[in-house]
Amino acid sequence: MPSAAATLVSKCTIFPSQKSSLPDLKLSVSDLPMLSVHYIQKGALFTRPPFPITQLISLLKLTLSQTLTHFPPLAGRFVTDSDGYVYISCNDAGVDFVHAAATHILIRDVIGSIDVPHHVKELFPFDQKVSYQGRFSPLLAVQVTELADGVFIGCAVNHSVTDGTSFWNFFNTFAEVSRGVKRIIRQPDFTRNSILISNAVLKLPANGPKITFAGDAPLRERIFSFKRESIRRLKAKTNNQKLTIDGEINTVELMAKQRNDPLKFDMKAETETTNPMAEISSFQSLCALLWRAVTRARKFPSSKMTTFRMAVNCRHRLHPKLNPLYFGNAIQSIPTYASAGDVLSNDLHWCAEQLHENVKAHDDVMVTKFVEDWERDPRCFPLGNFDGAMLTMGSSPRFPMYNNDFGWGRPVAVRSGRANKFDGKISAFPGREGGGTVDLEVVLSPETMEGLESDKEFMQYVTESAT
Repeated sequence: MPSAAATLVSKCTIFPSQKSSLPDLKLSVSDLPMLSVHYIQKGALFTRPPFPITQLISLLKLTLSQTLTHFPPLAGRFVTDSDGYVYISCNDAGVDFVHAAATHILIRDVIGSIDVPHHVKELFPFDQKVSYQGRFSPLLAVQVTELADGVFIGCAVNHSVTDGTSFWNFFNTFAEVSRGVKRIIRQPDFTRNSILISNAVLKLPANGPKITFAGDAPLRERIFSFKRESIRRLKAKTNNQKLTIDGEINTVELMAKQRNDPLKFDMKAETETTNPMAEISSFQSLCALLWRAVTRARKFPSSKMTTFRMAVNCRHRLHPKLNPLYFGNAIQSIPTYASAGDVLSNDLHWCAEQLHENVKAHDDVMVTKFVEDWERDPRCFPLGNFDGAMLTMGSSPRFPMYNNDFGWGRPVAVRSGRANKFDGKISAFPGREGGGTVDLEVVLSPETMEGLESDKEFMQYVTESAT
């Protein structure tokens, strides 16, 4: 609920415009571990629409209702059967819609400072709500906050219902319906017939699972922006290639032509190639750069074991593959381990190669092994930085976060709320200008952030704070 920075104007329940015919959907081995984490909080900042706010609120209530007919699980609730299996009951119970006002806040107050300002968390509903509470609480809430010169549309969605892929498909569809698109092409797939659907039962304490990280630890949160040319330089260095931006020698582009593949910004999925000329990707290069810099800033002894954890999409890793629009969680968290001494004494290529090989190896066999391991010991996902030496990368620069025009233009910026943030939590966003630009939302202890900001190897690739 909005507090000091934003005042509540109104709140209501929005129901789907048509009744659902979907059966109950069983939570998978990727959904169930998320019962112990916060709702996902993501949203977009827009300039003020060229019509009254009252008209905007009426429009968004109507189009949210229409959008929910394409996403019935979001308007449902959790139910647990007599055997202990948890399902989403697509019972049209509705979602929360909040209209808030923070007309003393300007767009520049949201995006203009070095650190993400504290009042950004007030732009989201369901602050600190745990996914387990979906038994008796809406699985989705939308908050529309009017600013002095803009509007923020923030969503909170139960993390046991969606991952990032599913969330952004919903948000994109919401925008399409709002601007008048009649035919929705990217229809979500609600089938439950893969290896992710298990007979194992997750036993939970009577009062539900607890958050596994301290929610009140002192932290700094900053967004670091990386332009396309900086990313290309970084990737070339990681792969020990020559790169001349405007000159004749450009090994990166030459190799792309040799593969008959246009140069593009390659994220996680591009590590799947079996091409013998396969390179370490841009995203893995960026992760390695961050791993080295944060390890340096944390000032560990060389023997300290560090962990870089990445969330990977399993939809295309399974055989047979899941539909790319499979609705739910289809992610697994892959840890890569290395001592602080190895991270810092080896070069950037070595660090990136550890990540590259680990992700590349996460095929159908490995996905299945993760599922079988979980079935032997069903448990919630322990999110946090338990030994002080962990980094956890979430989200993806591949997500279509800026493909959201509700009728008066694309977002100015994308931001997240306070959910699931701890020392070492990193989220990757696409840059607003596209073309391979990346924004990293970095959450660290104040002293570690200070060290990162003075790290020459890292900062030479940073362009500026995201705007």
